[in-house]
Amino acid sequence: LPAHKPAPAPGFSNTNYAPGDQVPYGYPQHAPGTYQGIAGAGSYGFQVQAMGVPAGLAVPPIQNQPIVKEGTIWMPIPPPLPNCPTGLEYLTQIDQILIHQQIELLEILTGFETNNKYEIKNTLGQRVYFAAEDTDCCTRNCCGPSRPFTLRIIDNLGHEVITLQRPLRCSSCCFPCCLQELEVQAPPGTPVGYVVQNWHACLPKFTIQDEKRMDMLKITGPCVVCSCCEDINFEVKSVDETSTVGRISKQWTGLLKEAFTDADNFGITFPMDLDVKMKAVMIGACFLIDFMFFEHAGDNQQRTGVWQ
Repeated sequence: LPAHKPAPAPGFSNTNYAPGDQVPYGYPQHAPGTYQGIAGAGSYGFQVQAMGVPAGLAVPPIQNQPIVKEGTIWMPIPPPLPNCPTGLEYLTQIDQILIHQQIELLEILTGFETNNKYEIKNTLGQRVYFAAEDTDCCTRNCCGPSRPFTLRIIDNLGHEVITLQRPLRCSSCCFPCCLQELEVQAPPGTPVGYVVQNWHACLPKFTIQDEKRMDMLKITGPCVVCSCCEDINFEVKSVDETSTVGRISKQWTGLLKEAFTDADNFGITFPMDLDVKMKAVMIGACFLIDFMFFEHAGDNQQRTGVWQ
């Protein structure tokens, strides 16, 4: 009988990579994937990754079998790798992830801002990480989407493997020297990179830096960051912005959900062999973009531009 092959999670496609722009030396010479099934998604998206191992290679069950905890299917635990921060081994096996923000009933009914919680999944729908905001009540409800926060990302063993820290910064074009910034730590306490907002009159622009503050990648978003029945794409490019490396996409989740909640879905694509530290910083960039532009979707405070 043919071996059972798990079906991809909803919203994912198993189509092959489509040819894309030339990418920098050292990256795979193909586009990050084909993003299917979503209107306006363009040529980026999700491809099902094979999870098997070569014939005859003996691997302990914990490394090649999904782990089920309380009804949630977690990605198999990969073996430790040299020169890889503990907990980031998962990122060596994937080039596309989905970030799903959980809906908070209290927030919908009362408008009272609660700590954000997110599931981070691979293309098979298996949970890779779980992320939870750690911010006090006063800060959340007084500072709103501009609030400083600590966001803790844990693996399936309950270990905190990535910590994101956003300081309180100004959000006005009148203060270009005090723009948004996010520090990514992996493991907690050890910076591996930064996401820094760049001043621009009309475009959301960011720079991804390594732990030494060296520029590694650039991110550019659309002029008007407002979702209306289509995805919103933030292009990840080389430092000179001549080639596309990946994409951070805010997915359109439907009229009712967009109108009454701020629970968002994001897709991230990056080269398979990109440094895992830079993959972690790209995840951090996704969370910063969520807070800056999509945190208030259920009221009149929804951000619709760079500075509003």
